[in-house]
Amino acid sequence: MKQGFYIQIFICMLSVFLASCHRDIPDLDFKQEMRNFVQALSSYAKAVDPEFIIIPQNGQELTTLNGDNNGTADITYLSFIDGQGREDLFYGYDDDNQATPSVETEYMADFLDLAKEFGLSILVTDYCSTSSKMDDSYSKNNSRGYVSFAADHRELDNIPSYPSAPFHENDTEVNSLNEIKNFLYLINPDQFTSKQDFINAVTSTNWDLLIMDLFFNEEPFLSAEVETLRNKANGGKRLVVSYMSIGEAEDYRYYWKSNWKKGNPEWLYKENPDWEGNYKVKYWMEDWKQIIFGGENAYLDKILEAGFDGVYLDIIDAFEYFEEL
Repeated sequence: MKQGFYIQIFICMLSVFLASCHRDIPDLDFKQEMRNFVQALSSYAKAVDPEFIIIPQNGQELTTLNGDNNGTADITYLSFIDGQGREDLFYGYDDDNQATPSVETEYMADFLDLAKEFGLSILVTDYCSTSSKMDDSYSKNNSRGYVSFAADHRELDNIPSYPSAPFHENDTEVNSLNEIKNFLYLINPDQFTSKQDFINAVTSTNWDLLIMDLFFNEEPFLSAEVETLRNKANGGKRLVVSYMSIGEAEDYRYYWKSNWKKGNPEWLYKENPDWEGNYKVKYWMEDWKQIIFGGENAYLDKILEAGFDGVYLDIIDAFEYFEEL
């Protein structure tokens, strides 16, 4: 009897302790808070440039009202975005160059198909490196009406040598997201010796869309350089979109201050154990949003100033982390 009583006391104390560990996290609808963030960001950017493209990556659960793959479309959220990105749809979910389990593929595809029905372009990045699997990725995505990129480096630091030309290569002048037939995802420029080296490498290709970083070694690309990057080798034109993470803070970005730590500033949370230097953020807080857009020296404002055609938003699925606390 006593033993059972003490066990109950221990369980109660443990519950109180675990609850107190996360008392700094409010009870919120974390999916809706991320929707609100993306919608406000989109409104801000499109007020500057009505044609500015907004593409969230992953976090596809935001496309339905209840976050279920058989749920009703969130028409409000879908009206603020132009595309939906997704990694690992056919390859890379559990490990690079390994097929994604079919149950996961179909779950993700349910959301992607819904977004596609509402006119959004679907961009899929599969991580595979053998030619047969890369071919399979392009074929399967194409059959579903998705535009895809088979990345042979998870680091997204290279232009793949295979295939020798982009899937559905063309010489058209691409002016909108729904016109693209292929895209290049190249956000890590470490393998390039200079901005000019990067520009030369990209302009010698014929990809319809380039997703890149705003910065090269902490130096932002200028509007004239972005304009040059729009040129395809065959005389066509491409779109150029900037990557930006809004669900984590990165300690190598211009906005980072050396004295920051968890809780200081208030929106800064724990370091991501899988990505050193990346920190979870309380993305619903206004001070963090001001760093991303609208504040002094804000990230999105720099992207707009540099003349990019749009933005590719990462760590949209940050809501999953806070839902699980």
